Amino acid sequence: METKLELHGFNNLTKSLSFNIYDICYARTEEQRKAYIDYIDEMYNAERLTQILSDVVKIIGANILNIARQDYEPHGASVTMLIAEHEIGDPSTDNEESPGPLPDAIVAHLDKSHVTVHTYPESHPYEGISTFRADIDVSTCGLISPLKALNYLIHSFDSDVVTVDYRVRGFTRDVDGKKHYIDHDINSIQNYLSEDTQNAYQMIDVNVYQENLFHTKMKLKNFNLDNYVFGVNASDLDPAEAKGISERLQREMLEIFYSRNVE
Repeated sequence: METKLELHGFNNLTKSLSFNIYDICYARTEEQRKAYIDYIDEMYNAERLTQILSDVVKIIGANILNIARQDYEPHGASVTMLIAEHEIGDPSTDNEESPGPLPDAIVAHLDKSHVTVHTYPESHPYEGISTFRADIDVSTCGLISPLKALNYLIHSFDSDVVTVDYRVRGFTRDVDGKKHYIDHDINSIQNYLSEDTQNAYQMIDVNVYQENLFHTKMKLKNFNLDNYVFGVNASDLDPAEAKGISERLQREMLEIFYSRNVE
C-alpha cells in the first residue's frame, strides 16, 4: 500500500491508539503519600491535561469541536475532546512509519474523532508504593494514524512503564470496489518512537498482523533510586533500607510490565 489509495467516497477506517502510562514512587509515611498524591493532582490536573491533548490535536492536524473536563474528589481528572476533519497541505506522507514530532504540526486529514485522558493516582497503605496511571485514547477516522501523537505523549508524562495498543478497524473501498482493511504499512509501534525513547526503554511486541492488532510494552531501563523516593534523599537512607525500597519499586514495575504478580 505504498501508493495512495483512490477511494470510493471517504476513508471509513477507524484507527485507535490506547495506552497506559505508569509513574511509580516510594512515599514512606502517610504525610509523604498525601504530598505525592497532591503533587500528581496539581501536575496533571484537568487544565494541564487539556493543554497536552490540545497539543495532540495540533500534531494530528485536527480541529477541536468540544472539550469536557473534570477534576475529581478526592483525586484524579478526566478530559474528553471531540475533534473534526481538518486538512493542511499535502497529506501524502501522513502514514509513514516513523516517529511523530515533539510537538511540531503534521499535515493531516481526519473525520470526526475523539481524544480522551483519565488519571488514577493510588497508593499502597503498607508497602509505601504509590502509582500514578494515565489512560489515554486517540481515535481517528481518515488518512493519518494517531500513532504520530505517541512520541509526544510519552514525553509529556513521567513514564516508568507504558503499555500501548493500536488497532485499525472496519474497511474502506477503492474506486474499483475492493475493500481495504488498513491503508498504511506498519511492522511495529516501536517504529513510531524516537531513538532516545527506544534506547531508554526495554520493549516487547505482541502483534496479530492478520487482525491489524499491535501491542507494545515498555519499561524504563535505568533505575536511580533518587528519582523514586518522595520527600527524602536516597543518600540519607540506611543502605539496607535503600536496597529493600529499590527491590520493592523494581518488583512493582516488573509486575505492571508483565501484568502478573511476582512472588
